[in-house]
Amino acid sequence: MARSALLNVMVQAAMKAGRSLARDFGEVQNLQVSLKGPGDYVSQADRKAEDIIYSELARARPGYGFLMEERGEVSGEDDQHRWIVDPLDGTTNFLHGLPVFSISIALERQGQLVAGVIYNPAMDELYTAERGGGAFMNDRRLRVAGRSKLTDCVIGTGIPHLGRGHHGNYLVELRNIMGEASGVRRFGSAALDLAYVAAGRLDGFWEDSLSPWDMAAGILMIREAGGFVTDKDGGNSMLDSGAIVAGNETIHRVLVKTLKKPVTPR
Repeated sequence: MARSALLNVMVQAAMKAGRSLARDFGEVQNLQVSLKGPGDYVSQADRKAEDIIYSELARARPGYGFLMEERGEVSGEDDQHRWIVDPLDGTTNFLHGLPVFSISIALERQGQLVAGVIYNPAMDELYTAERGGGAFMNDRRLRVAGRSKLTDCVIGTGIPHLGRGHHGNYLVELRNIMGEASGVRRFGSAALDLAYVAAGRLDGFWEDSLSPWDMAAGILMIREAGGFVTDKDGGNSMLDSGAIVAGNETIHRVLVKTLKKPVTPR
């Protein structure tokens, strides 16, 4: 596949940060699992990966702004372009030696997502997308799954944990989806979950309380793979609301409807 110069810059930044994370991941697996040691080490790995990405992108496009998990909002002279970056999505997995984590980089131009990269260095899977150019995994073209019945589908989700999200509301939604779907999966990296929807590995996905850097690249990835992505009301406020629902056209519509159902006694 042919990549634009901008996408190549994003891929190079993700791969370089990925090599750093892969080295640190090997060390984390050898650390004694205590609350302080590994947690501090992972924070250092996170910041180091973000420093690499920031340096690479800022050197290639010095005027662009940033929205990053650690640095937050960084204004640039070019107010038409903004990088949206998560240097380590799936921190808890990383801490526990689970090889399901990712780097996510998206480019926003005049408020529109135009390019995205999601990279899992542990599995060496590189997902890329450009607006109007399709979505790819390791240069293989991606399409969302074609299933049309929720009873045949495996749906991804993010489970709210301690201090995050509304647990009661989520349990209602989960019960509704569990009663209709073939299976529900929680992998622990929203960026990868969205990439898996684009790749057809998951038929759909929903989650609340996400940050823009968790979703931006994945939103474009799914759309370029022929899928649908909205907030839970079917609108386009995902980056603002933190809520997202994704799938092919039919499954997306069914998920939005099913998530709104009250719990029925069984």
